[in-house]
Amino acid sequence: MKNGYKKRISDQRLALLLQAKGAVLIEGPKWCGKTRSAEEMAASVLYMQDPDTARENIQIAKTKPSLLLEGDTPRLLDEWQVAPELWNAVRFAVDRRGERGQFILTGSVSPDRTEDMHSGTGRIARMQMRPMSLYESGESPGMVSLATLFDGADGPEGISDVTVEQYAFLIARGGWPEAVLRTASERITLALAYDYLEAVANEDISQADGTQKNPDRVKALLRSLARNVSNEAKTATIHNDLLGGDESLSRPTIDQYIAALKKIFVIEDLPAWSAKLRSKTAMRTSEKRHFTDPSIAVAALRATPKRLLADFETFGFLFESLAIRDLRAYAESLDGKVYHYRDKSGLEVDAIVQLADGSWGAVEVKMGAGEVDDAAAHLLKLKNIVDIGTMPPPSFMAVVTATRYAYRRSDGIVVVPLACLGP
Repeated sequence: MKNGYKKRISDQRLALLLQAKGAVLIEGPKWCGKTRSAEEMAASVLYMQDPDTARENIQIAKTKPSLLLEGDTPRLLDEWQVAPELWNAVRFAVDRRGERGQFILTGSVSPDRTEDMHSGTGRIARMQMRPMSLYESGESPGMVSLATLFDGADGPEGISDVTVEQYAFLIARGGWPEAVLRTASERITLALAYDYLEAVANEDISQADGTQKNPDRVKALLRSLARNVSNEAKTATIHNDLLGGDESLSRPTIDQYIAALKKIFVIEDLPAWSAKLRSKTAMRTSEKRHFTDPSIAVAALRATPKRLLADFETFGFLFESLAIRDLRAYAESLDGKVYHYRDKSGLEVDAIVQLADGSWGAVEVKMGAGEVDDAAAHLLKLKNIVDIGTMPPPSFMAVVTATRYAYRRSDGIVVVPLACLGP
């Protein structure tokens, strides 16, 4: 292990996938630590964006890509999408060698698949990385484990020392490894998310689909998405929000920009949960708007921790987004995914964590202790309308908070400070 590396939750999943498949593709936003994590397990590395060799590497990829695959294994191909020809070359090499753990590919852009690109199914496994969760950055000791909640363990018990003021800072800082690990003033630490947003607006989004975009309009769209974070804002809502300004966008253009933002992993909306219900209540299928890290929303709004503390409604939505970011990381360590629930009757639950075996848990995210009773009522109502004849009962139901204490209520609902939660 190289000096200074801070372990990630995804390390174990990467190691497992390398044992199971010939190659592993790690995708996620830039600056989230993909390359650094991959370097820990790689025996040799090809940096496709190295200025000294980039032009030559691209030329070789077009003429004889197998040359770039030579090296000790696992061989890391960093930012492979610069030369899409590498995809088929890796797939062919995996087939020819017939061995596991041959390649690690990392990419900050999800490229469009061309007609001659094979799917990679069975040869190349995919995994996603995100910025650091509070457990990874060290703010949460993780004494309340998502795995133990699914196991139905007694408890939980725990005390968090993270204050509301600190949560405001953690949302604005984000989980970017450079911001987490660097020793610098608060002003410099918080500036990283602003730098990220500038890079997205001025360069990255245009590179995502090869179409030049107006940076001011990109920033206007990101501001609108930030104002609607943790909500089911459809294109029409975003369009209306932008009307009247100098950076107005048509609905088709908004969809185009959002698609590009998803390709570079800036946006990661939360899909709706599909469940079997006892009642005939129709479920809504709209996704909830989320960034891959809530600090992007803070930067888009030109906000600060102090401003969040003065606007608790916005603070609450961003705290929910912070919790979703962390739940996604913890769930994926258990081979699970995160959804949200809302039906036509108005019942809404912020997060449903469902594992591959079908087991599930429901989570409401509320900042204050005064909101816990209402959140628990929502969870119990959901429990009562799910058809447990066709689905298992919930493994747990929890309210994630910004309060101090983790405990189990008399109705079975678990109350967990976000800074006590872990994988």
